[in-house]
Amino acid sequence: MNSRISISREKLAGGGEIVHLQLDHAETRNSLTLEMGLAFHRELHALAGEFPLPRACVISGKNGVFSSGGDFQLLSSFAEKSPEENQKFMQSFYRLFLSVRNMPFPVLAAVNGHAVGAALAVALACDLRYFVPDAKYSLNFVRIGIHPGMGSSFLLKEVAGLLRAQELLLTGRYFSGNEALQMGLCHGLHPTDEMVSRVMDVAREIAAGAPLAVRLAKKSLYSSQDLESAIDIESRFQAETYQTKDFREAIQSIAEKRKPVFTDE
Repeated sequence: MNSRISISREKLAGGGEIVHLQLDHAETRNSLTLEMGLAFHRELHALAGEFPLPRACVISGKNGVFSSGGDFQLLSSFAEKSPEENQKFMQSFYRLFLSVRNMPFPVLAAVNGHAVGAALAVALACDLRYFVPDAKYSLNFVRIGIHPGMGSSFLLKEVAGLLRAQELLLTGRYFSGNEALQMGLCHGLHPTDEMVSRVMDVAREIAAGAPLAVRLAKKSLYSSQDLESAIDIESRFQAETYQTKDFREAIQSIAEKRKPVFTDE
């Protein structure tokens, strides 16, 4: 554990692990400080360097909130710096948190409380996300006098389409988890006290698949821009997975009418 990120692991019966990473800074309600970002990035990249890789990673917040978003002291400091300084800082700062998108394993956001501004954008960058029905969510950038950040102008449009992006980014309005589900911003809703356990159940479903196939499926989801490029990527990745022991195990398990046991080989 470090001062801003808490980590726990669940070992799976068939091998492999699911990692649970928690934003943890009670004093700022888990706001996205530079220290938080550096710790977040460091821990994720340490996981990405492990062998074998985690089967999945679940991200949530401690202290009764997912994250309050941009840190007030950090935001205030930008008014005293030049545009060039701020742009350089923001580019590197965004990438600390948005590294979730580039992880070689699925990342699930258990958004177990309010998530505002940049914090919501981080959730949108995850592969799956689950919200609390009555929690409050917003991409409120324009309401605090700034342009949307943390990749939100791309991520919101990618997840929910241009129509919703226009509405939510231009108004900066708050909405509930129930509304978020109706708008297609999350995959499901869970009560706060059940959030992590329910999302861990989804992570276990993912972990039941062949690990390399799952990792490549994530990669192809964000690589294909049209049908032809999808055909090229899928044929290449399928050819790769046909060579694995896990594929042969799957074929054998079908013949033997049992569940496959995947070993990431």
